Amino acid sequence: MAVLSKIRQRSLLLILVIGFCLLAFIVGDIINSGGFGVTNNIGSVNGKDIPVREFLQKVSNIQSRQQGVSPTQAANSVWNQEVENALYAERFEQAGIRVGKDHVYNMYAQDPSVAQNPQFKNAVGEFDPAKFNEFLVNMKNTNEDQWRNVESNMPLVENAAKKQLYITMVKAGLVTTTFDGAAKYNLENDKASFDYVYVPYSTINDEEVTVSDQEMIAFMKNDEEKYKADASRDLEYVLIENKASAKDEADIREEINSLLLPRVVYNETTKSNDTIAGFRGDVENIKEFVNANSDIPYDTTYVAKSNLPLEFAEQIFNLEDSAVFGPYLDGGYQKLTKMIARKPGSTAKVSHILVTFEGTKAPKPSEMTKEEAKAKADDILKKVKANPDSFAQLAKENSEDPGSKDKGGIYDNVSKGQMVPEFDAFLFDNKIGEVGVVETDFGYHVIKVLDKYDAVQLATVAKKIQPSEATSDDVFTKATKLEMDASDTDTPFEELAKAINAEVKAVNKLGVNDENIQGIGAQRGIVRWAFNKDTKEGDVKKFDISQGHLIVRVKSVNEEGLLSIEEAKTKVLPILMNEKKAALIMKDKMEGATVEEVSKNTGSSIGKAKDIVLARPAITGVGSEPKVVGVAFALEDGKDSGLIEGKTGVFMVKRTSFTKATELPNYNGVISGMKTKARNSVQSRLTNALKDQAEIEDNRAEFN
Repeated sequence: MAVLSKIRQRSLLLILVIGFCLLAFIVGDIINSGGFGVTNNIGSVNGKDIPVREFLQKVSNIQSRQQGVSPTQAANSVWNQEVENALYAERFEQAGIRVGKDHVYNMYAQDPSVAQNPQFKNAVGEFDPAKFNEFLVNMKNTNEDQWRNVESNMPLVENAAKKQLYITMVKAGLVTTTFDGAAKYNLENDKASFDYVYVPYSTINDEEVTVSDQEMIAFMKNDEEKYKADASRDLEYVLIENKASAKDEADIREEINSLLLPRVVYNETTKSNDTIAGFRGDVENIKEFVNANSDIPYDTTYVAKSNLPLEFAEQIFNLEDSAVFGPYLDGGYQKLTKMIARKPGSTAKVSHILVTFEGTKAPKPSEMTKEEAKAKADDILKKVKANPDSFAQLAKENSEDPGSKDKGGIYDNVSKGQMVPEFDAFLFDNKIGEVGVVETDFGYHVIKVLDKYDAVQLATVAKKIQPSEATSDDVFTKATKLEMDASDTDTPFEELAKAINAEVKAVNKLGVNDENIQGIGAQRGIVRWAFNKDTKEGDVKKFDISQGHLIVRVKSVNEEGLLSIEEAKTKVLPILMNEKKAALIMKDKMEGATVEEVSKNTGSSIGKAKDIVLARPAITGVGSEPKVVGVAFALEDGKDSGLIEGKTGVFMVKRTSFTKATELPNYNGVISGMKTKARNSVQSRLTNALKDQAEIEDNRAEFN
């Protein structure tokens, strides 16, 4: 009591001390994390800021509209769109591009959901802007929420219209001349044949040449644009899975087995023993029993045999009433299944051909009138009755149901109530083999009943196969020890993993805005940790994930600049090694001024390349050698080249013949193909060019 009294007397001082400590903690955390200095912008494009609040709202909108999209995926999508919008906005301003209502309506008219809607078409079946405008006016007056949604999308549509105009202008500026067409034609049809002698780089052992790290760096600095790299991290990790042990699985099987027979339990309320019926016996309330003992709730649905677990379908479907099958393993659960009831003809197999008409609910209703559609459906029915085997082909040619037309119009295991009422009634009220025409909200269906199946109602008790508390504790201890050993000792990470029979896996070139860890999945937290300013090369951290525990080590920190030495070893080292091998081959092996002399001195046979074209500069048995083929084309017949450093070795060539392509009266066909190819790629090439020239600041990692 004396202690409590003293605490009360000093309560004000205590509150002030605690408050000061909390403030110091918060301020310290803000300072350490960049707090007060954190930008309010997610980034900028050529000095134009992208506000973080608006950006995050757009990210949220995407996630709400598209199920299963992760925050990082949504953020990347919005970022790419924002960058493109900013870049094109500059071009629109410079070009003086403006759009009016007609342009906007034209964009709407290109949307199939608008353009093909019968209510927006005129008497000749064309999109009518006046009707669409009337629809918008009515919406504004009668449905404010829907109108606000249209209004919010209007800037996007206007921007799309501007972009379409700008891209059209760029395409109009593309010119392909007769000279261009002739040059491409000749590139693909001029032919040269030549003899060659060739000493592959592989004849020099790699150990005979040495390339230093400094040489690779110097080589990359001569072409920094080609060998530049964004900041990245190389990681390695060990996954210690938290999964059920053999003992856990045996215990779960024993637990579910115990439910089969009656059990005696002590009732605290009545102070007496109660006997609880077993699953195999006469359970009074099967729903309560399942829900009390199963990890999957009771389901009253009737199921067809084809929907049962494939391995056990036969045994389960043919159970006698109240009989039990199991325990059996299915989908990560130990299960017991009991037959409750059987219903004949409960599911069916059907084929149909859908004929739509204007005004139906079909995704893409045809422009036929109702009368025309009915006549077509009746005609198809006659053909089916005359030749029943023609149904699949008729479905492929006539059906407007994309989900079944290429499968013979077939839907299998259809349950009662699954189809629209009229379709459902025909299917389940008629016998197998019956064919007829039915009208629904989607149009006319030519229907054939193919088969009907019994369905069964089952009660299944399922126990999930999962690790016990003891197993989870052991796994946690094992993972924590590996983390501590990897952090506190000099023993290589791979050796520590090997000691516990674990495998080390690598993740290379992880980017600051990446989300997925190869082999694991979405783990944005690991990426944030790897790029944290306090995380250094060699640091180790344990992450708890759904599969268990991930012990991650930072193998290397690669800052923005040239490729890392490790990457250079795969991209630059082979080039420099081949250069040094070429020098050795030229100095020591390839003596002689002609192909014949070099062949004699090297002991290499003379190869023959026939009818090679510049557009495909490959030598049979050697591979792609554009430099070698280019030299051969430049020679005169009978002339020898000097030594040529090729991609795969050192060459000398002698051109034996040259065949000039036959001139064409005109090159219109070639020119047309070149124009089409150029115009089809305009938007992507233009966007990439604008991005390459822009100054883009990307702060996504600070907010994601």
